[in-house]
Amino acid sequence: MSNNAPILVTGAAGGIGGVGREVVEILRQRGLPVRALVHREDDRAEALRSTGAEVIVGDLTQPEDVVRAMEGCRRIYFGMSVSAAYLEATIVAAAVARQRGDLEVFVNISQLTVSQMSLTAMTDSHQQRMHWLGEQALNWSGLPVVHVRSTVFLQHLFFSPWAAESIARDDTIRLPFGAALTSPIDARDVAEVVATVLERPEAHVGKIYELTGPKSEDMRAVAAEYSEALGRTITYVDVPFEEWRDRELRSRGLPDHVFSHMLTMAKLHADNRYDRFTRDFEAITGRLATSIRDYVKNHPEVFGSSHQPATAPGSR
Repeated sequence: MSNNAPILVTGAAGGIGGVGREVVEILRQRGLPVRALVHREDDRAEALRSTGAEVIVGDLTQPEDVVRAMEGCRRIYFGMSVSAAYLEATIVAAAVARQRGDLEVFVNISQLTVSQMSLTAMTDSHQQRMHWLGEQALNWSGLPVVHVRSTVFLQHLFFSPWAAESIARDDTIRLPFGAALTSPIDARDVAEVVATVLERPEAHVGKIYELTGPKSEDMRAVAAEYSEALGRTITYVDVPFEEWRDRELRSRGLPDHVFSHMLTMAKLHADNRYDRFTRDFEAITGRLATSIRDYVKNHPEVFGSSHQPATAPGSR
C-alpha cells in the first residue's frame, strides 16, 4: 500500500453536493496525504489548502493537466460536476491512469440511475447517459475501478436551495413528484464511503456500491421530516409537472445541458424511479445513513430563518 503517496481527488472544489471537497476533508482528518485538483484558484482552493492538502489547478479535459495531477498518485477519486464534457474527462482520466500502470484504485462517482440503464433502456438526460458510458469505458480499461453509485443528494437543488426558498416563503416544498417515493442521501455520507475505499482499497476493487438514504418515502413523509427538524409544519405541494417546468425550472436560467438533466430527474421521480433503498452505506461504515430530519436540523445555514434565496443553482 502506498500510504505515503498523495491520493488524488478531482472535482475537489465542489459544486452542489461537494463530494470531492468532503472527501478531501475526511482523508485529511484521517492523516492521509491528499492532492486536490481544482478548476480555478479561488476561496474554495484556499479552504482546501487550509486542511493541509496540496492543491493544483487544472482541467480534466486537458491530458497534460491530468498527467501532472496524477504524477506520483496511486489512488484516485474521479468526480466532476454536471458538464457536457463529462465523458471526455472520464476517458482522459482513464487513459492517463492506464499509461501510469501502477494504480491501486480508481474510485468513480456515478449515479444510481445507471443501475436501471442499458443499451436499450436509457434516459433523456445526456448527463446520465454519459455516466453509463463512462462506467462502460472504465470497465473496459482494465483499471482497478470501484463504482460508487449514489441516489440524489440531500444537497441537491430539489431538497436544499430550492426547498429552502419555498420554506422561507410559505412553509412549503413545491415539486412535481406526486405520490412517488425517494431516498436522498447526504453527500457527506457518500464522501465517507469514498474515503473509506481510498484509505484501504484492497477489498473493494471491482465492486459497485449503491448508496441511498436510510429509507424510501413519499414527499409528504419527507415534508414531515422537515417539519420535525424545523419545529413547524412544512407542507408538500404537488405541482403539476408542466407548471413546475415552465414556471419554476425555466425561470432559473440553467444551461441547456443542466436544464435537461434536472427535467429528467424530476420526471424519473414522478415515475417512481427514485424509490430506492440499499444497505451498502451501512455495510461499509457500520452506521445508518443520515436522515432527512437530521440533515435539515444540522444545516441551519441553509434552512434557518435568515436563509436568502439561491442565486447560482447547479446540479451534480
